[in-house]
Amino acid sequence: MSEQLKQLKTELSAELENILSYWSKNTIDTQNDGFIGQIDNHENAIENAEKGSVLNARILWSFSSAYQTTKNEEHKHIAKRAFEFLSAYFYDSEFGGLFWSINVDKTPKDTKNQIYALAFAIYGLSEYYVISKDEKALAIAINLYLRIQKHSYDPVHKGYLEAFTRDWQAIEDLRLSEKDANEKKTMNTHLHIVEAYANLFKVWPDKTLQNDITLLLETIEKHFINTENGHLSLFFDENWIEKPDVISYGHDIEAAWLLLQCAEISENKTLIANYKKHAVQMAEVTREGLDTDGGLWYEFDPEKNELIAEKHWWVQAEALIGFYNAYQLTGNEIYLDIVFKNWDFIKNHILDTKNGEWFWGIYKDYSLIEKDKAGFWKCPYHNSRACLELINRIKT
Repeated sequence: MSEQLKQLKTELSAELENILSYWSKNTIDTQNDGFIGQIDNHENAIENAEKGSVLNARILWSFSSAYQTTKNEEHKHIAKRAFEFLSAYFYDSEFGGLFWSINVDKTPKDTKNQIYALAFAIYGLSEYYVISKDEKALAIAINLYLRIQKHSYDPVHKGYLEAFTRDWQAIEDLRLSEKDANEKKTMNTHLHIVEAYANLFKVWPDKTLQNDITLLLETIEKHFINTENGHLSLFFDENWIEKPDVISYGHDIEAAWLLLQCAEISENKTLIANYKKHAVQMAEVTREGLDTDGGLWYEFDPEKNELIAEKHWWVQAEALIGFYNAYQLTGNEIYLDIVFKNWDFIKNHILDTKNGEWFWGIYKDYSLIEKDKAGFWKCPYHNSRACLELINRIKT
């Protein structure tokens, strides 16, 4: 087993370089500054594509985090580019928020404050501060945190509201994407707020922030983790009345390891113990979504008893970490076998060995899902993080 783990670590180290190389070579926008907003599945850059704040923040996090492992100065340079572009054009210094998207000419396009996007900015800025010690990056991260607490936090019912106008007024359409329910409190946003806050706490150990992380983890445990079936509940109104939806295997396995990591950063012993149990239970129930080829299916609709028969890149990336984490917690080699098999699936069906990066995913018949190579939702964050997490966790 140790030889297999050693080989896995070697392959993931090489793949990390491949991923970062793709983004370094293909996504730098030399004409308009920043990064290209969209590249299709055939490597065509889409002219005049708008640029998303989430993508930019994820590039910032990915290269900042990777630099700490690779020590490659080019990675640090690209992280600096991402920071400078985000702080100059996405950060809204007038209202203290973050534009959802900008035009190719760097003017604001969609000016709403989607809390999910602010969270990713905090996540990326905190990581960049680790490698740069740039006080401006930390200051923006702290300010975004304070804005979220001021405008998004619900002091009556707890939890966080999804979105606001540029000047922090109520907004009708709260959705992250068209597939989401238009509800005021969502699992996805809460998961990434706590991820962001925990990352900020590592570089800015503020007691109020620490308390906010603790409250967030308690809220997630109370409302989003379904203790009956082990899966995550996804959508609620402001009063925590659930709107039943699909089972998201990718989010289940991502939350399994990520929430435990946040609990450990919070230093709350009760939450650490609780989230260790959740991590194993959530990994166990995610096994329902594993196919015989090692891939993890995207979603399941319990109401229709219908599998959404797609295997997306990010779901596989999170599976690598989540199941390895379960192995670390239990010593049960069943989880380790899942990791090896999942990595084989990724190599066989998700990696673009010709052009680099990962395909969006495949359908049940193994045909490619023809979606972006880079874009609003296609980024280097999930796959580079999977490589980094396992490289650092495998002690061989």
